[in-house]
Amino acid sequence: MTTEKKKVMIVYASYGDGHIQVSNALKERFEREAGCEVSLVDLFAEAYPRLNELTKYIYIKSYTLFPKLYGWSYYSTREMRDDTWFSAWFHGWGTGKLRQILDRERPDAVVNTFPTLAMPELRRRRGVAIPIFNVLTDYVMHARWIHPLIDRYYVATDDLQAAMTAAGVPEHRVRVTGIPLKSAFRPMERSDALYAKYGLDPARRTVLIMAGSYGVLQGLRDVCDALAALPNVQLAVVCGKNESLYASMRDIAGRKPNVKVFGFMKEMHELMSLAETMVTKPGGITLTEAIQCELPVVLLRPVPGQERDNAEYLASRGAAFVAGNDAQVLDAVRSLMERPERRELAVRAMAALKRTHSAERIVQDIIEAMDALRSESVFTEERRRVSSERYT
Repeated sequence: MTTEKKKVMIVYASYGDGHIQVSNALKERFEREAGCEVSLVDLFAEAYPRLNELTKYIYIKSYTLFPKLYGWSYYSTREMRDDTWFSAWFHGWGTGKLRQILDRERPDAVVNTFPTLAMPELRRRRGVAIPIFNVLTDYVMHARWIHPLIDRYYVATDDLQAAMTAAGVPEHRVRVTGIPLKSAFRPMERSDALYAKYGLDPARRTVLIMAGSYGVLQGLRDVCDALAALPNVQLAVVCGKNESLYASMRDIAGRKPNVKVFGFMKEMHELMSLAETMVTKPGGITLTEAIQCELPVVLLRPVPGQERDNAEYLASRGAAFVAGNDAQVLDAVRSLMERPERRELAVRAMAALKRTHSAERIVQDIIEAMDALRSESVFTEERRRVSSERYT
């Protein structure tokens, strides 16, 4: 007698690379550890392909051209309630296409790695009895992740769990697991061979500079010029998918032998393992990778929105340093290099935030919860409760 494979549908969005990375990490674990059949759905891209391309372009450009506009949209909805006409309209985007996809895929569970609430909104309207799980990909709370018909949440820290329960989410629905990373990501021992692989000198101290997946870290050239002048320092600069930035930085590297430039990298755990500190933008996945490597970070000019909030949270825990300009970057990196006690405090703060085996823990919990949550009695109670219980 054979047991039919469970089907899991992971709903993500391609705004930035982090949500895709988390989705792939979970897909890998669902397939390998639980033997599930997994489908990845970029809901907005399927529902509104032309609008999706336009908004993706605007999202990427917002880092350099109009960061305050994105910040306004983020902060204006940060405490949005789920029981208003606006939220019903906002969360309703994509529900028509989602119904078609559910008919096609027939999943046993839906996992959101992007703050879209089309699935719980569809359950509210149609009573669709499919368990819904949200995997938060940042270190701060936002109302767009929260809905009374989400069955369970997986978050990065105890602080985020506390913030969600303070907002009215029942504590038993929030699991502190950390943010999932691909299984290949793991800190490595430094070795001459690993230094040689990237053309780095083991006798120099390495500063890793990451411009983000799309190469949008502002002021990168000036930062590199300043840091490259520090004594006994070498730079490893990762430009992501920005080819023009890569070409520009290669020109600098040609004049500065202690600067090595790379494009889009899949083996970031190797470069992070070689680094003493990292200068980057505060995306949730990049920060999680740094935490796993216990690598102190300097966060340069975080843009308004979840990245600024991520930066402020890690800084409040002593795990990161926020720099508003090039001079502050230089001061922070120099301090970490020259004052071992300050770097040690940052390393300890990173270690305190560290959660291991996040993907495995999330997958195991979802598998265990799936059958119980699909029982009709549970969903009947859920539909009855949503009419009388609201988060405050």
